[in-house]
Amino acid sequence: MLKNTLRRWWDLRLPIALLGLAVTAAWGVRQTQGAPLFEVYNWVTRPFQTNGSGQEQLISARTQELQAQLLESETQNQKLKELLGYVSAKKPKGIVAPIVGRSADHWWQQVTLGRGSNDGIKADFTVMGPGGLVGRVISVTPNTSLVLLASDPTSQLGVGITRSRNMGFMRGKGGNQAVMEFFDNAPNVKPGDVVSTSTFSQLFPAGLPVGKVISVDMNKTPAPEALIEFSAPMSSLEWAVVYPHSKEAEQKASQGQSSAPEGEAK
Repeated sequence: MLKNTLRRWWDLRLPIALLGLAVTAAWGVRQTQGAPLFEVYNWVTRPFQTNGSGQEQLISARTQELQAQLLESETQNQKLKELLGYVSAKKPKGIVAPIVGRSADHWWQQVTLGRGSNDGIKADFTVMGPGGLVGRVISVTPNTSLVLLASDPTSQLGVGITRSRNMGFMRGKGGNQAVMEFFDNAPNVKPGDVVSTSTFSQLFPAGLPVGKVISVDMNKTPAPEALIEFSAPMSSLEWAVVYPHSKEAEQKASQGQSSAPEGEAK
C-alpha cells in the first residue's frame, strides 16, 4: 500500500520537477548567452577536432604577408629603376642574325653576322645572344655586320654588380672572360654575383645581363678587380639578336652622373 502511494506521488511530481529544471536551464542559457554549453561542447568534442581551420588561417595570413612583401619589392624595384634611369619604353624588336664568320686572329674577338644594312642594322647597334650581352656592331655592309665582342681586349664598358650596385668598368680578356675594375676601393662583391651594364656605359643600354663574378682580388692596385665570366657563350655562338641603340639617348639619360671611363669600348 505504501509502495503504491509513493509511486503515485513520484509520478505526479516528476513532470513538475522536469519542467522546473527545463525552465531553470533555459533561464541560465539566456543569462550566460550559452557560454557554459559552448564550453561543455568544446570539451566533449575536443578529442575529435583537428587543427585544420587554424592552420588554414595561418597559411592564409602568411600568404597575404608574402603578397604584400612582393608588392612592396616590386614598387621599390620600379622606383630604383626610375632613379637609375633604367626605365625603358616598349622594348624594340630585335633582328635575328646567324653568325657566318669569325676572326682568324684570336687577339681580335670579332664575328660576322649574316644580316646588314638591308635589314636595318647600323653601326653601334647592340648585339645580344642566348644568356646576355655579346657586343656591338662596328661596321655594316648591305648583307653583313661586323661585331666587336665584349670579350675583346679593346672593348671596355661600364658595368655594375646587380646585388650591391657597386659600379666599375669592364675590359675583355679574350675567350669567355673579362676583368671588372671597381670605382670603390672596398666594393661589396663576391663570387656568383650577377653583372650587368650600368648607366656609366654610353655604348650600351643599362641593365643588360653580362655575366657573373668568378673571383675577386681586393688587393689589386689601383683598384679591386673581379674576374667575370660572360653568360653568353662567346666561343660557340651560332646566332645573335641585334637591337637598335642610340648613343645620344644614353648620353642624355646619364646626364648629371659621372661620365664613363675614358676609352670605353674602343
